[in-house]
Amino acid sequence: MKDILSMLPEEISEDFKSKNLPSFRAKQVSEWLAKGASSFDEMLNLPKELRSALQEEYSLYRPEILRKQVSRLDGTVKYLWGLQDGNAVETVVMHNNYGNTVCISTQVGCRQGCAFCASTIGGLVRCLEPSEMLSEVFASQADCGERISNIVLMGIGEPLDNFDNVMKFLQLVNHPQVMNIGMRHISLSTCGLIERFDELAEKDLQITLSVSLHAPDDETRSKLMPANRGRGVDALMDACKRYYEKTGRRISFEYSMINGVNDTEAHARLLAKRAKDVGAHVNLIALNHVEERAFEPSTQSHIKAFMKILESEGVNVTLRRKLGGDVEASCGQLRRKFEKNREGS
Repeated sequence: MKDILSMLPEEISEDFKSKNLPSFRAKQVSEWLAKGASSFDEMLNLPKELRSALQEEYSLYRPEILRKQVSRLDGTVKYLWGLQDGNAVETVVMHNNYGNTVCISTQVGCRQGCAFCASTIGGLVRCLEPSEMLSEVFASQADCGERISNIVLMGIGEPLDNFDNVMKFLQLVNHPQVMNIGMRHISLSTCGLIERFDELAEKDLQITLSVSLHAPDDETRSKLMPANRGRGVDALMDACKRYYEKTGRRISFEYSMINGVNDTEAHARLLAKRAKDVGAHVNLIALNHVEERAFEPSTQSHIKAFMKILESEGVNVTLRRKLGGDVEASCGQLRRKFEKNREGS
């Protein structure tokens, strides 16, 4: 069956045309999909016979809420979505003064093996389809009752490891007849699959590319992030330079502060050099502790000292505001509990 939610309105129109269906029927279906319809039976301005025929040929599925947690501190909402095959992924909705941001997953699990991350425990199960990523946004918006204006691909999974599906998702969510969210309001986070950087640059999308750096040297980064092995920080910086030169879009370095691991003065000095070499913005993050991991976040005083060094070196640096601390808003933890409960049942 064809996954109709993964199809652009133009593709639906072409498909209907090949079946000798009038163009206005494709327009009606696209409008229903954009409204969040979860079945063809909801499309009441279509003849019953056509609805039945469409149901035979196209799949249409929206995720169900397995668990929802709302932060008492800041209103951050965390969802665990159940997918059609029984797997689950997480989505987080954050409320900011510039609008509502949704952080979506791009894979079920992750193969990158980052040592401080819950998402990669258990490895990669499968990649998400464009429709499943789109449904994370649609369903989050519908449940919250507020428009989503910003998207970050920073949840479970590595977006560049699901390259083609992620590119199709970006087309869909940006399409004026689907969600009409501007590319400048979308950030894509990668652990540094540099072999995809040039291909992404060729797309010339106006998204923000965020590189999960977490260490400025190969020794530390390779211990934390297996994706660094065989690539290296120097090669990653070269790829960042090429991306910036091609797109003109400044890259952001995500840097989780881990006590005693990547938070020394030497790390700060080298990070400053790396950032200045590629004109990157640095976003410091207080590490979220994961039950199965031994790492602990740096102290607030240590983070401030680290930040001061970067500022003294002329680096544009911010400290990410921690949201949803009471609902385990860092990705992977809720899904991990779900999987452990399922294994024990």
